[in-house]
Amino acid sequence: MGIELQFQRLCCVHSVKKLLSIFGIVIAVVAVISQLVALPYENYISLLSNADGVGFKAETDLATDEKRSNVEVDLVLGFQKLGNSTYVEKRLNANSTTGFYLNVSIYSSLGRMRNGSGQILQLKLPAARPNGWENVIADTGNKSVSLSENEATSSNSNMLRAGINSKSRRPASISYMNSLVQQNSSISLVRSQWRSAREGELRYAKVQIENAPIINTIPEFHSSVFRNYSKFRRSYELMERVLKVYVYKEGEKPIFHHPYMRGIYASEGWFMKLMEKNKQFLVKDPKRAHLFYLPFSSLKLREALSKQNFTHQKDLENHLSNYIGRISRKYHFWNRSRGADHFFVACHDWALRLTRKNMETCVRVLCNSNIAGGFKIGKDVSLPVTYVRSAEDPLKDFGGNPPSARPVLAFFAGGIHGYLRPILLQHWSEKEPDMKIFGPMPRDPEGKAKYRDLMKSSKYCICARGYEVHTPRVVESIHSECVPVIISDNYVPPFFEVFDWESFSVFVLEKDVTDLRNILLSIPEEKYMKMQRRLKIVQQYFLWHRSPVRYDLFHMILHSIWYNRVLQVKSK
Repeated sequence: MGIELQFQRLCCVHSVKKLLSIFGIVIAVVAVISQLVALPYENYISLLSNADGVGFKAETDLATDEKRSNVEVDLVLGFQKLGNSTYVEKRLNANSTTGFYLNVSIYSSLGRMRNGSGQILQLKLPAARPNGWENVIADTGNKSVSLSENEATSSNSNMLRAGINSKSRRPASISYMNSLVQQNSSISLVRSQWRSAREGELRYAKVQIENAPIINTIPEFHSSVFRNYSKFRRSYELMERVLKVYVYKEGEKPIFHHPYMRGIYASEGWFMKLMEKNKQFLVKDPKRAHLFYLPFSSLKLREALSKQNFTHQKDLENHLSNYIGRISRKYHFWNRSRGADHFFVACHDWALRLTRKNMETCVRVLCNSNIAGGFKIGKDVSLPVTYVRSAEDPLKDFGGNPPSARPVLAFFAGGIHGYLRPILLQHWSEKEPDMKIFGPMPRDPEGKAKYRDLMKSSKYCICARGYEVHTPRVVESIHSECVPVIISDNYVPPFFEVFDWESFSVFVLEKDVTDLRNILLSIPEEKYMKMQRRLKIVQQYFLWHRSPVRYDLFHMILHSIWYNRVLQVKSK
């Protein structure tokens, strides 16, 4: 009997040890998975679960509320109000070349700064996760952790280095991008599988453009804003005379054929609206077309992630892929050129990534024209970001003060999101009287009016990147006749194949933001005056009209599509 009891005890002990071993293995697996979630995989998880790192409602309100000012747009996208005057950034830029974000609320205090109304803002820079990071997250009310000035400066420098080093390659300088335009070396030419009369017409146009006669009938100063004014004029005139576009009728609303013409994504909506009702370029017979328009809205596609049966980014890619499959089965035109004579116009941040595989051969017209993210100079087209507050009056608040009435050296106001803008404010907010560098300005009418007045009374307007490379401030600066200072590595400006952007704007590398004032002061007054005069020349090319006029935004976007497509055609 004693032996039997002892045997039972041994069996029990063995069973308990076995259960404990299994339990330990389960705990270890859970621990490993939790660690993986805290590593770069979280970029993708955060992207899918948190709608691009921004609250979906906030982003939808942003895109649909034409009453918001530009600085309010930044506030909605980048900040959440937690107290009377404290804003905390909602996401970190994990990799500026891919657009994936870490959605972790860990911050280092960088002192107190004032917004445009003089209110105190508590600015917080994203920091890398330290050991024991759980203890860093504190009450997110009006409390904050103070660092000494030296600590703040050290954190700031580390953040600048971290932002620069996070890129997978050295930033593309403006001179390097200029060389790509001249050499046309960044594109892979696609030869059609069979020839057509339309391809012959494009080859003829290419020869005419390349051998355009020199035009001497306009002032040299006017032509100085162009890379080659004679080629541009010849190309534009050929477009007006030759180009025919077919718009696919396939596709269901609201993703297709449903333009939205207000907010920061308005450019894609305005183009869709004007293109689909155009009588000069459209043809009903696709056999007569040189270009084929894929009329989808990247904004509405993005909204479908929450409103339809889409749960992941891959679902959105598959939706576009299925659409391409649908039209390629019904028509032979996509297969004929493998999509090289097709184009779409998309302004949402995600469009660059969503179209990188199935639609890469198209002429992609993108606001997010990041050369490090897959944008191809010479094939793709940089779409201007135009924040339209009123579809009825898109030219509201147009114009600015003369140079003699611009006492402010440089102006910036906006949400402190991305890695660069906090550094901009840390170095320049309230440091010099002629540097008006603010965080989010008040939303009331007085705040909006102050924002517009500062743009119109400043010599230089800072166009600093946020989470992505593009910003509506570039076009806003042109409209306000304030020389744009573009601080956004790898950003390809709009109509880059046409304009000499260095003739009317300033490019500053992100790593040089700490020397910004010296860079601007080193520009001779005579050079500034010329740049400011050239802004008035290029203004006409950045305007929307409800009924399009020659050389306006609609025609310039269409021309860049035409121009890039023509230059892709192989000569005989």
